[in-house]
Amino acid sequence: MLTVFTDQAFYDHQPGRWHPESPARLDAVLDACKNVIGVQIISECRPARREEIELIHSPKYFDFINQIKAPPDEPIMIDPDTGFSAGSFEASVKAAGAVIGAVKLVFTSEGKRAFCAVRPPGHHAERDAGKGFCIFNNIAIGAAYALANGMAKKVAIVDWDVHHGNGTQNAFYGRSDVFYISLHQFPYYPGSGSANEKGEGDGLGYNLNLPMRSGSGDENYHHAFSTVIVPALDKYKPELIMISAGFDAHENDPLAGIELSSEMYGEMTRYLVNLANKHCHGRIISVLEGGYNMDVLKSCVKNHLKELIND
Repeated sequence: MLTVFTDQAFYDHQPGRWHPESPARLDAVLDACKNVIGVQIISECRPARREEIELIHSPKYFDFINQIKAPPDEPIMIDPDTGFSAGSFEASVKAAGAVIGAVKLVFTSEGKRAFCAVRPPGHHAERDAGKGFCIFNNIAIGAAYALANGMAKKVAIVDWDVHHGNGTQNAFYGRSDVFYISLHQFPYYPGSGSANEKGEGDGLGYNLNLPMRSGSGDENYHHAFSTVIVPALDKYKPELIMISAGFDAHENDPLAGIELSSEMYGEMTRYLVNLANKHCHGRIISVLEGGYNMDVLKSCVKNHLKELIND
């Protein structure tokens, strides 16, 4: 059984009529969820508490987001790409809360896999700033929650969104208890993610970037997983694997040029399922990031979920 966490509040985040990160994305994702046997959907999430969000973000930033008063009909832009509407605060705290709920599920019940169908996405959000469509860093908050509450001593985050997760990298750059791995188009937004960014201090060697050229495609991603990611995670032996699951590296996504097939999302998932079964009692939490072609998004999510269900 795979548990999907979502909430009606995620539709109320309205970054702008022109914006590619639209509520229609959630329709596509939930359509995929409803068409996969073995999925149960939790349709209400508790909001993350302030102290949980502050595991990653500063008090000053939380106050800034909490105090924004957006008009009902037009978002406020908190950075050139990131809109904030009247419903964005509730959506943002519930998106982080969904991932915390998933962490609790995989460590305290028989359900060992979860997918968080959330908006807004999170992996670009920094300690003191929302960026790149992201307000709070949902996956980083979930990882920090698992560590702070003694559920795990080592967490791996694999980020296959086409854009580098600068916020997640920076949150754990000096720590060894989170191994952050990213495959992403490079050079590309947000400009970070070169191979020489390997962590610092206690975190040196626990930050692994695999920058990919435009047009890399399935073969190069298979090579990255089989020769680099799998051996690295076999050595690290995480107690939880988390996925920043962006689906915008697909060949028909409008925002990038990596050119993966829909099937590749199932194959990447299978690599991580095998690792989770080997090292973490099967525990995987996947968190929605990007993906902006609705038909493609539905197909890719369906392939992803089918592999998460399989043992």
